[in-house]
Amino acid sequence: MGIKLGLVGLGSFGSQFAKLFKSHPLVEEISLCDCEAEKVKKFLNDPFMAGKVSEKRCYDSLDDLCKSDVDAIVVITQPWLHAPQCLQVLNSGKHVYSAVPLISLPDPDETLEWGVKIAEAVKRTGKQYMLGETTIYRPQTMICRRLAAEGKFGEFVYAEGEYTHDVDSGCNLREVNKSRRTGKIGEQFAALIAPYHERGLKSSPMGYPTHSISGPINVMQTRALSVSALGTPNTNNDPFFKWYDFSNVTAFYRLANGASLRICEYREIGTSSIDMLNSETFRIFGKNGSFTHNHFVQNDRKVPGEKVTWTYNTYTEPEMRDELPPDVLEEFKKVYNPNARPDDDFQPQGHGGSHPYLVHNFVKMVAENGPSPIPIGEALHYMAMGIAAHESARKEGEIVKVQQFD
Repeated sequence: MGIKLGLVGLGSFGSQFAKLFKSHPLVEEISLCDCEAEKVKKFLNDPFMAGKVSEKRCYDSLDDLCKSDVDAIVVITQPWLHAPQCLQVLNSGKHVYSAVPLISLPDPDETLEWGVKIAEAVKRTGKQYMLGETTIYRPQTMICRRLAAEGKFGEFVYAEGEYTHDVDSGCNLREVNKSRRTGKIGEQFAALIAPYHERGLKSSPMGYPTHSISGPINVMQTRALSVSALGTPNTNNDPFFKWYDFSNVTAFYRLANGASLRICEYREIGTSSIDMLNSETFRIFGKNGSFTHNHFVQNDRKVPGEKVTWTYNTYTEPEMRDELPPDVLEEFKKVYNPNARPDDDFQPQGHGGSHPYLVHNFVKMVAENGPSPIPIGEALHYMAMGIAAHESARKEGEIVKVQQFD
């Protein structure tokens, strides 16, 4: 028996996931929800969605969707709405998937408070929260998780992650911000953000640190304890950065596993976000093995002084990815190529091919009533790491403890 899902938020980003959720063999019915009727009609009238959507399962409010009989709800709305909407879903007795980040607000205390509320709701309701962080399902993260589980890295020594997304690069952040401030919901943003600005609160690239932090932390299965960070402010009066303390932040963390971690979150930098190999990546170094740019180097050192043999492996993206169940794989192929044949290659798309894996792992979690692959504790820790780095940068590199919630 399949599951029933609700999708709330059918804008440019949510639209990238709707057909994937529809295609999953374990999904029986899909309810569509958006406050703008034309966005719902787009998918209701799409022949590809036929069989799993119907007019009676379309909604214009999350309130009504939460009252329906869906098993879980996927929240891909504006980032300042993520946490309160996820909390509402959990309190209605349903599992929830949240687009990243946990929430986007310039108040660090409020950000963490929202995370704690969600954690408490997960415990109280027995329902699961999954963060839709794309880096967790990039092929590089998948292969490193497997290598780490096999002990191939040995003791971790050092890692580094970065998200170098210049404001004017391929995915233009000026246009992203502009689009987020249009439509019924976007037009409410000015009134929402005004009180924060009146209090003098400013943002930072570290307010959205998940793409750089999540890979190393997830692979090493550890936590950051403290951080020293430095920031570079915008100096040419660019209006985009009016409410940013810094346009670029570099942070150096001490980790609970004894390793150290360098993180870069840059929004004013001479590189393009289209060059994903250099703009959204990580490297991990252990005493026995190290990974960088799809390469893994390992030694067989066990006894000091004995001859060491070195092994070098370069992986293709298909080799690095986790396997999907054959029936899921075949259905996902049709999302990207309706005429796909069984012997055609699967070429996943979206943030390094992560989107199909996010969809499958959430559906699997709901169908099996299993644990979340990216739980609220991890989502909250990513935000706590970013908040501590911002505080340290404002204090010119002073060491700041990362708040712990486990």
